[in-house]
Amino acid sequence: MPREWNELFLTDQPVVVDEPEEQVAVRRRGMFSRLRDSLGKTRQAFGAELRSTLFDSLDDETWERLEELLIFADVGATTTARVVGRLETEVEEGEVAGGDAIVARLEELLADTANVGEQTIDLRHSPTVVMVCGVNGTGKTTTIGKIAWHLKNEFGKSVLLGAADTFRAAATEQLGEWARRNDSDFVRGEQGSDPGAVAFDAVSAAISRGTDVALIDTAGRLHTQENLLEELKKVRRVIEKQLPGAPHETLLVVDATTGQNGVRQAKLFSEAVDVTGIVLTKLDGTAKGGIALAIADELGIPVKLIGIGEQLEDLRPFDASDFARALIAE
Repeated sequence: MPREWNELFLTDQPVVVDEPEEQVAVRRRGMFSRLRDSLGKTRQAFGAELRSTLFDSLDDETWERLEELLIFADVGATTTARVVGRLETEVEEGEVAGGDAIVARLEELLADTANVGEQTIDLRHSPTVVMVCGVNGTGKTTTIGKIAWHLKNEFGKSVLLGAADTFRAAATEQLGEWARRNDSDFVRGEQGSDPGAVAFDAVSAAISRGTDVALIDTAGRLHTQENLLEELKKVRRVIEKQLPGAPHETLLVVDATTGQNGVRQAKLFSEAVDVTGIVLTKLDGTAKGGIALAIADELGIPVKLIGIGEQLEDLRPFDASDFARALIAE
């Protein structure tokens, strides 16, 4: 799975990071430490018991307690049953022995649940159109701004931001500020105007200006409001009509603090607009971080980015192995 931005984005001219191996190792240790700290609430929910007394005796109660701990962390009942069932079988058959070995194997099994789908973002289209959706309050607009920053400053890509969230004036203003900070093009409409028309104008501008990547913001809408989901479908159809094959990526931003409700959101949004990747935000504020594994395993939608704080560097590519280790590690 991608661990770096240059591994997440597929480009015609891949970015080669000329960085000494020792420096890379130090930086990655720092990133892991930051991830581990940010997942503190989730880890405290079950990690301490896993590392202490849970596997001192291996009986039915042990596996039941492990299931409880994982479900409490919102790994999800289906995913939990599969992971615990396999681990129990391997222990009983002698493939895994000893408390530390069991914990290590659990990390591997949890990481494996998230290895689904296409985990990169293909930027080899001209232009590449990325549609971003999600309910209000997930951090959607900020996520778009941070992605734009990385594209502009680390990859030298020209970026256009399309403010198709025409219902919330603050969203347009916020996106416009990110465009200014990133020196990116910006297309907006009047408040309350047709979102599809704004998306059309944004894609048209990206084509005519030779822009590399167009990031289209959409209105934060409740997944239970069918009329709004229908409107989101319309925005997608408009984009596809304007540029066949687009949007090339549809990212759904999910607030990790919503727990299993995030899985339901992902399911309904994906049915509406064919979500290709998840951005999971606010992992630093929840004990329900296992939702990252539940979404990937139950829906087959890869988590591509995670947000573990407010800073620019706190939006990062999702690495399942690091994530599972951060949940359990000392």
